[in-house]
Amino acid sequence: MKAIYLLGLIPIIAILGGPFWANSITPYILGMPLFFFWNFSWLLLTSLVVFIIFKLDPANKEEGSEE
Repeated sequence: MKAIYLLGLIPIIAILGGPFWANSITPYILGMPLFFFWNFSWLLLTSLVVFIIFKLDPANKEEGSEE
């Protein structure tokens, strides 16, 4: 297993472990309770992490056109 794929664990840990920390109603961020903002932000950040994994993976490098 490549070490770059371990970056994929970051969103999993944040989504599964974060609600225990963010389980609060009083702080509002952008009009949402902290719990909803945490889930929404990790929805976007997961896409960013997957894009970083895609760019750093050597299997995705272009070796020339195969057309």
